[in-house]
Amino acid sequence: MKRYFVILALILICQAGNSQTMNDLFKEFSKIEQINHVKIGNITMKLASIFTETMGVNGIEVIEFSDCRNEIKERFVKAIKELKDPDFETMLTSNEKGSRTKVMVRIEKDMIRELVVLTTGSRNALVRIKGKIKPSDVNKVMIDHGNGC
Repeated sequence: MKRYFVILALILICQAGNSQTMNDLFKEFSKIEQINHVKIGNITMKLASIFTETMGVNGIEVIEFSDCRNEIKERFVKAIKELKDPDFETMLTSNEKGSRTKVMVRIEKDMIRELVVLTTGSRNALVRIKGKIKPSDVNKVMIDHGNGC
């Protein structure tokens, strides 16, 4: 019986060792030369707020994989499958025409602190939006632009 618990503990440790957090995911793939990586910080967002409503967003980071070798794209898909971050919850999942999109959020004190869009398929990408975003603002954007326009 004791041996059974030792084996079970080893399996759980191995599974936990393969998982990564959201920050790990962004760190790992932002360092690859072949990816397209754009990061808009707090200063730029404050400047943008002069001209448009930024709805509490203070940073945007985009990682796009179109110019990468297939092995990097496959590594990305595997990393997403292994993603286990207890600070994030899934808001939306969509599967259509060979593409999979997942929207995850990190919420603190009824405000969205991070919203992350993970897309795999023909257009692999990671998009992270940080700030103090009201859930009602996200709903408004989804209603206003739900058809992609």
